Amino acid sequence: MEKNVCVERAKDYIVRERDEGFRKEVEALLADSSPAAEKELLDRFYRNLEFGTGGLRGLIGGGYNRMNTLVVKSATQGLAAYLIKTFPHKARAGALSAVLAYDSRHYSAEFAEASALIFAANGIKAYLFSGLRPTPELSFAIRRLGCDTGAVVTASHNPPRYNGYKAYWNDGSQVIPPHDAGIIDEVNKVAAIREMSREEALDQGLLVIIDKEIDEPYQLMVKAALFRPALIREKAAEAKIVYTPLHGTGAFHVEKVLGDLGLRVITVPEQREGNGDFPTVEFPNPEEAPALKMAIDLGMAEKADVVMATDPDADRFGIAVPAKGKPKGEAYTLITGNQMGSLLADYIFLSLKELGRLPANAAMVNSIVTTGMQAQIARSYGVDCLECLTGFKWIADIMRRCDTGELSRKIVFGTEESYGYLVENEVRDKDGVSAAALTAEMTLYWRSRGKSLLDRLDELYIQHGYWQELGISKYFQGPEGPGIMAAIMEEYRKNPPAVLGGIAVEKVRDLKEGFWLYPRSGGPARRGEAVSLPKSDVLQFYLEDGTVVSARPSGTEPKIKFYATCCAPVGAGGLEAARAEAARKLGAISEAIKKVIDK
Repeated sequence: MEKNVCVERAKDYIVRERDEGFRKEVEALLADSSPAAEKELLDRFYRNLEFGTGGLRGLIGGGYNRMNTLVVKSATQGLAAYLIKTFPHKARAGALSAVLAYDSRHYSAEFAEASALIFAANGIKAYLFSGLRPTPELSFAIRRLGCDTGAVVTASHNPPRYNGYKAYWNDGSQVIPPHDAGIIDEVNKVAAIREMSREEALDQGLLVIIDKEIDEPYQLMVKAALFRPALIREKAAEAKIVYTPLHGTGAFHVEKVLGDLGLRVITVPEQREGNGDFPTVEFPNPEEAPALKMAIDLGMAEKADVVMATDPDADRFGIAVPAKGKPKGEAYTLITGNQMGSLLADYIFLSLKELGRLPANAAMVNSIVTTGMQAQIARSYGVDCLECLTGFKWIADIMRRCDTGELSRKIVFGTEESYGYLVENEVRDKDGVSAAALTAEMTLYWRSRGKSLLDRLDELYIQHGYWQELGISKYFQGPEGPGIMAAIMEEYRKNPPAVLGGIAVEKVRDLKEGFWLYPRSGGPARRGEAVSLPKSDVLQFYLEDGTVVSARPSGTEPKIKFYATCCAPVGAGGLEAARAEAARKLGAISEAIKKVIDK
């Protein structure tokens, strides 16, 4: 973008932005002629922050390519316009409604209230939570209140400089086609924003503040999803849980639910309160081992049976457990998202079967980049494992299709590798609170049988093979970033490798083009049958030994992501030999990928 165009866009923003802080940021950049200021101004205005299929996410600051009050208001105005266009009869009757929630990030409360008032000004009744609430409760509230839409202001597990805005539909799930494209079209057409003061919205009943009328039913629902409340009451005194909400929204519900069950929860005091600076962690993400360090240190001091963590909006959930062969409190082992999903799947199917409640048409759902171990576990219980695109909205879509009868399945569990689990039907997004409660019960169940979670995991490996996964991500910041990632994906499409990590590639699933490819040495790949999943910029390489390697640009961050899942049979050498073989395969695959993305 030419400098003069960028300057004109900056001046236009200054006129439209009502938040003085964001406006002054841009004014200061315009007044600064240094190369650094010019570069920063370009980054803030070379494009509009894209309202993508999941909403908005970006750096907080003034500018059209940043998260700020004006950008959030424009997004909400577009969402409101789409809602009115989609439900004209309800709009004319004044019967449309929305729910807004927010986490502990900087400006989350301000962005949520601004959004609520935009809905109100468009004649849409807005329910606004009185304080910090987790994403799964927002989904629950949409369904319980019968609302037409909702949004939560959060950037999930991103660093402190980020914030975001996730849009939801009337089934409580994040928006998918055709609504995502329709909303994006309306957002892009916004010329004028309708606004209303808080006092006027309250007086007209267009703004309603909510808290315990949703909190209490949500907590009751989480407890009702458990299988063995009597076991928990009997064994609760034997267990000690250390927990961290990572400065986010989780403590309120996790402490209350587990406390009601009689469980002793010790929350990391330095991380208990909401704080958008996330001062004790670099990334507030339970997927990252350093994020759990303080919790594990406290766990060792307290000799905890399990260490739990939720991310800032409490949809992701991670744990660490006492290491095998060590005295309790001496060392802890982190459980990966794939391992946790496998343990929960096994426990849910086992429990439903033991209690005589396993439906004949039971199914679970996981994403296409999740471990293949879960499908094998499901089949061992006579349960189908359905696959979907990455993103919990696609798991929710399958649940919706089951609700309407389009699919003749009863979904009993949904999961994805990125520490997301859904163990109940009343929420249509990943739920770290209910996952925490069920994990506590699962821990007590296996303890009552003389086993730890790691013992049970090893039993599953012996039964289904040792499964190991690999994740590789690389960021490509700035205006040139999207083009670099697109070129990497295009090169893989044009010239799919015949070998990855020394293992032959049997076939490639191209979800963007919608067909299978069959690579051939020394010639172009043969195009095969159509792919049944929705289109998405994803490539999956199926290797001859059963390993699957997937590549996709992130939908929420400027990075490209690779996933690999492989299995090594547990033979005479036992689990250690299988682990070594899986690590060898994944190491070679990692080297092959890095040669491409590090060019």
